[in-house]
Amino acid sequence: MAEASIVPPAIARHGALPATLLNISFALAIVTLAYFPAAYLAHLWIFDADGRGIPTDFVNVWAAGKLALEGHPAQAWDWDIQKQVELALLKQDFAGHFAWHYPPPFLFVAALLAQFPYAAAFIGWAAFSMVPYLAVMRAIIGRNAGLVIGIGFPAAFLNILVGQNGFLTASLIGGMLYLLPTRPVLAGVCLGLLSYKPQYGLLFPLVLLAAAEWTVLFTAALVTVVIALASWLAFGTESWQAFFHWIPMFSQAFLTEGRAPWFKMQSIFALVRYVGGTEQLGWIFQWVLTAAVGVVLVAAWRSRLPYALKAAMLAAATLLTTPYLFMYDLVVLGIAVAFLIRAGLDEGFSRQEVMALAVVFALLASFLFLGQPVGFPAILIVFALVLSRCAAWRTAEVASTRLLGSQTN
Repeated sequence: MAEASIVPPAIARHGALPATLLNISFALAIVTLAYFPAAYLAHLWIFDADGRGIPTDFVNVWAAGKLALEGHPAQAWDWDIQKQVELALLKQDFAGHFAWHYPPPFLFVAALLAQFPYAAAFIGWAAFSMVPYLAVMRAIIGRNAGLVIGIGFPAAFLNILVGQNGFLTASLIGGMLYLLPTRPVLAGVCLGLLSYKPQYGLLFPLVLLAAAEWTVLFTAALVTVVIALASWLAFGTESWQAFFHWIPMFSQAFLTEGRAPWFKMQSIFALVRYVGGTEQLGWIFQWVLTAAVGVVLVAAWRSRLPYALKAAMLAAATLLTTPYLFMYDLVVLGIAVAFLIRAGLDEGFSRQEVMALAVVFALLASFLFLGQPVGFPAILIVFALVLSRCAAWRTAEVASTRLLGSQTN
């Protein structure tokens, strides 16, 4: 049976990346590559003109690693002790806390980075964590334009700005999805390493069970146990006790009290709180959305949909189902966009789809200027684009089946 096009032939360009999308990505990539060296030299990034460290997220990674190297890994989760290390490093005060809340295995990364001077660790982390992310984007899209889109994706800029782990998260999710059809063991390794972000752990087991991907599940579970055991041997029982002790306090501070302004988080839970809704109402919206997305995902992964659409849906859905979601985490949305582009290269793009993706880029790029929770609508747009392609593919498949049936009769 011949494969049917899922977009109108008049506006489909099989195998061609839309010039609009490529031009937008190229312009944003140039901005990203030019800004950070210039900002560093102008004392607008990492250090200010007085030689003091600019308070930002990466300081908690370096400080946690410093405590681990000094033989006090469990103290990394203590907000007051952690802040004292950060203040000594930055040489200036700041409001609130840059708290460490990751599971103990991530201390391996922090301890490695803390062996270097702060600026070298910051820049090295941004640069080296970007490499696997770009490799995955290139592999998914299947051409060098993937590198341009990866660098130009606006969440990448925000991730570098604050020295966060969005590149690592995106490379593990993207790597797992890219490798799953042909290298299930390696896919499982990626998923196991992703356990450093446990808030993403809900959908993957659900989907892999639905798709009967037992090798991936077993490998991921084994890797998770191995790195947890390694961290226990390296950092002691106290580090795990501290992690479990402080996590409820962290949840209370950020999801109940809103110590980080609500506009900084990009979940439906945070959006409800941002517009004045109660915590209870926020959880109702979050769990209803999570349940709905879970049902759609299971149905999709048990169907004969093209794999690129399944992967794009799972990457976007991962972001929809966690209440704790900052803008730097939306580097993962770039993975969903990459798989959506892969589907478009196979089947063609519509003008509406290209314009919608341009809106996604514009929304994410506007965050620094508007200070609004623009990430959540961007995720919804990408998820809607995936659902639209799924519906079109299903319609085309039904039409082709009927045509084949009539020809047979």
